Formats: sequence, structure tokens, C-alpha cells
Amino acid sequence: MDYIDYYKVLDITKSSTEAEIKKAYRKLARKYHPDLNPNDKEAEKKFKEINEANEVLSNPENRKKYDKYGKDWKHADEFEKAGYDPNQQQQYSRQQQGGNQSYSDFGGGDFSGSDFSDFFNSMYGSSGRSSRGQAKYRGQDFNAELQLDLAAAYTTHKQNLTVNGKNIRITIPAGVENGQIIKIPNHGAPGANGGPNGDLYITFLIDNNSEFKREGNNLYADVDLDLYTAILGGEIYVNTFDGKVKIKVAPETQPGTKVKLKGKGFPVYKKDNQFGDLYINYTIKVPTKLSAKEKELFEELAKLRNHE
Repeated sequence: MDYIDYYKVLDITKSSTEAEIKKAYRKLARKYHPDLNPNDKEAEKKFKEINEANEVLSNPENRKKYDKYGKDWKHADEFEKAGYDPNQQQQYSRQQQGGNQSYSDFGGGDFSGSDFSDFFNSMYGSSGRSSRGQAKYRGQDFNAELQLDLAAAYTTHKQNLTVNGKNIRITIPAGVENGQIIKIPNHGAPGANGGPNGDLYITFLIDNNSEFKREGNNLYADVDLDLYTAILGGEIYVNTFDGKVKIKVAPETQPGTKVKLKGKGFPVYKKDNQFGDLYINYTIKVPTKLSAKEKELFEELAKLRNHE
């Protein structure tokens, strides 16, 4: 497998922070996303490389292995157990080319030639010895982002995605939250030597352009009351995600009064027929452009209040 400089792919340096890696990935992923570059093979290839680089560098443990072992980072655990050092392997390769060294000369390792051969042959192929079989390795996980508006996140629905050049159809449960990550098993990179596929991790970015503020499963909204309804009471219609509902307004309602509409909030993730609540905050709308008669009536009201 050829060495790929993941830092170069994301246009960052080895000293880049996790936040800088995430920022670089999002910028490039949006630029080369297949949906924005239809039938562009180069963009598709670039998008695949970007996801692969992010999969490695965004995970601190994987990044550490990559920095030490390069293209063979996925086999770091096996290397560590065998006492393998990448610098020693370079020396070993030069010795093998000379044809004068045996396996036991490599690094002074405390293991038999047979065990060493089985491990090393599974990684680099046989060197005049037969192998009992190649080890199976799990494929890389993929990461992707999916943008939804709040209305789409309110209902369970299906959506088609293009990930690493492949089209998949997923079901998005109602109630998914901004920043939430869900796993799609077996939709990552293929495994090596018959190993299992990796998984696909999707991060949801919820764009809220509605009149509601969302906090968890609850929704919050401001509702204007005209002065007369606030004073005398009455009935009004307010918006919810299920349409309009009629509610009663108590007489002499004050600005900032809050009313809870039970079960009119956001769906609870993967809980059928369970919803949060909708909290209404009343604001009083003072009338403008009063007629002469209205002003006269308000003046009379003011006099009555002052005489009490």
C-alpha cells in the first residue's frame, strides 16, 4: 500500500490541533462533496482521500499510530506486541537485501523465527518461508456530515447519501439533535484479507430557521398578545409543528407570562409517540396610530385608575 500523507491531504501540519483538523476537514468535505460535484471523478477521489485522512487524524489514538508507523498504522497493536520498531525495519530491509542476515539478527527480538515469520509475512509477504495464513483486518471507519433543517428532523424519513462514491439509503429517526452522531454498521471501508468492513459515522448538523428555539425535546416560542386580549382575556391560535392550536388567555395576563403546551414539543429520539413540551412566552403588543376616539377612551381609563 502506498504511503499517503494525510496531513498534506487536509492541508495542515503535524502540529495542528484537533479543532484545526476538524475545521480543515469540514471545509474540504463541503468543497469536494459528490453532491456538489456530480460526475467529477477527481472530486470523488479527493473526497474519499479527505474522509480517510480525517478518520485517522481526528482520532488521537489513530493519529499517534499513524505518526509512528505511517501506512501501517492499523497494525500498530501487532507491532507493539512484537516489539517492532519502524526504524529497525528499515535496517532489517537493508540486511535482507544483502542476503547475509537471519531473522534472529533483527533487533535482537525475543521470539522464535517461526513466530516472527508468521507475523511479518502477514504484513510484508513471505521471504523464502511459508506462512500459515494472512491475518484479517477490519476496514477503516468513514465519517460524514448531513445537514437537515429543523422541520426535517421533526419526522422520521429516508434519505439517500453518497459516501465514498457509493449511494446508500438510510432512515433518519425523528428527534435527531444537532451534533448527534449515529453509526451505520458495515458501510465503511472493506476489510483486508476477508476482514469485516468498517462502519459509517454520520454527524447531523441541524439548521434551525423556524420561529422556535429548541432545547433537547422542548421548544420555546414568543407569542404576541394584543393589549385588549391581555387585559380582557380571550382565545388565540398559536403555531406548533403540528399546525395551529387554540388556547385560552386569562384576563389581565402580564408580559412575560409563560404557558406550557404539554406534548407539543419535539419528538423524543427513537421513542414512538413521545414528545417534549412547547413553552409559550407572552409579549404584549401596544397599539399604535390611535384614533382621536381611542385616545379619548384611554384618557378616561387613566383618570379612572388615578381616582382609585
